[in-house]
Amino acid sequence: MRKINLRCVFVITALLITQACATDDLDELVLDETETAIIEDEDDTLADRIPQDQNNDTQVVSEETTQLILDWNELWFGLDRRTVGMRPNIVTRSLAYIHLTGYETAVPYMGDYTSNSDRLNNFDLNSNVFEDNVNLNLALNTAYDLAFDHFMFSLEPGVRQNISNFHDEKASELEEGLSESEIENSERWGRHVAQRVIAYSQTDRDAEAQIIDQTPNSYTAPVGTGLWAAAANEDAWFPYWREVRTFAISPNQTSSVDFNSVLSYSTNPSSDYYEQMIDVYTVTNNAATGGNDDLWIAEFWADDVEGLMISPPGRQVSIANQLIVQNDLEYDRALELLLKLGFALNDAAVSAWDDKYNYNIERPSNYIREYIDENFTSNLSRFIDGVNPAFPSYPSGHATFAGVSSGVFISFFGTDNIDFTDTTYSNFRNTPFNSTPRNFTSFTEMARENAYSRVPLGVHIEQDAIEGLRLGYEISEAVNNLNLSTSL
Repeated sequence: MRKINLRCVFVITALLITQACATDDLDELVLDETETAIIEDEDDTLADRIPQDQNNDTQVVSEETTQLILDWNELWFGLDRRTVGMRPNIVTRSLAYIHLTGYETAVPYMGDYTSNSDRLNNFDLNSNVFEDNVNLNLALNTAYDLAFDHFMFSLEPGVRQNISNFHDEKASELEEGLSESEIENSERWGRHVAQRVIAYSQTDRDAEAQIIDQTPNSYTAPVGTGLWAAAANEDAWFPYWREVRTFAISPNQTSSVDFNSVLSYSTNPSSDYYEQMIDVYTVTNNAATGGNDDLWIAEFWADDVEGLMISPPGRQVSIANQLIVQNDLEYDRALELLLKLGFALNDAAVSAWDDKYNYNIERPSNYIREYIDENFTSNLSRFIDGVNPAFPSYPSGHATFAGVSSGVFISFFGTDNIDFTDTTYSNFRNTPFNSTPRNFTSFTEMARENAYSRVPLGVHIEQDAIEGLRLGYEISEAVNNLNLSTSL
């Protein structure tokens, strides 16, 4: 068992107390040994990477509409795996708008929910487009088709065709037995919602510019001791992402723990700074050579590598998909969960990258190679060109995504206690990393392990994980406070 001592007070403390959720001591980030279940790999195809031995022709939840949502999400995971230059930031934005599209398409049928046109400035729908004979499933199929095609814009050659193929296959099934009027009105409503969401997204000029130019030449990283610098032949990714639209809380509204108030740069072997660096060095090397669970944990949560893994925010949606199945959610609840998760991941990326480029803290490999071992490499380096992702270290983006998602899940399900096995990679064939499912008894445990995984991967120190979790839980509180109901 490995422990990471927290040097800050989690915002989640008050949240969990008010929800009367059973949790472990929040003064420590604890990783308990987990049991494993080995699931036989199946063929890994783009539209059929389904957790829990599902496939797109099998009903795994009670409601047909929920099943349709799950099926589209499963297609999305295959697309996410094959995007180019979108992860992690652009992916979070895409998830927010895709799930806003799904929610708004269905909201006329969701009696206890209201449209976000009342909450989001400059977002509007024409209710006159909605007819009495709209078929919800066909409308959703149409809306997802357009939203996926627009927001998952950077795909490997030949992959985009899977979106229209999937839509056509579903449409032929859903149109059976419907009148021409029902088909026309349903598709019209789905198109209208998707087009209005796309138009709304395009009013965020800062984001629209940055999804085209992810590594702007205008950015110059500050120079100084302990500061991050891009590696040779590398540019800073998303240095201005702080300017992107948020849905629940902006970077100016989130709090931030100043890195220098917790750790001071030092080359003294007895300093806290050095100790965190030597910890990364030791744990990373032991993981690579010792055959312990740390390498499994590091690779299981890596989610960094295009073409091989889904993205870090995509992993959280994969978890949500599995939770929807496990709890057999009705479609309105599923759409609520996905909407809040999409908003949360979007806002988490904006605030985390604001802090990353505000503090500009170096990656541990830079320090380790200079002061400990010039031949050090991360456990990520065998999957990517280079040693690290191309942006500053503090706070960890993975940890922020893990914390914000955990906070959303805890609030949504009303408990931190779960019996959950993450099977995200179960059906991926011949993976060159340890993708064996891992079991968890709480959302907090799962988030902590995800955050910790970056240490044995060799790309973050302990403090990066601590602050990422804290920030994520803070953002989740704002998202959880969004009132989607007509009852208040």
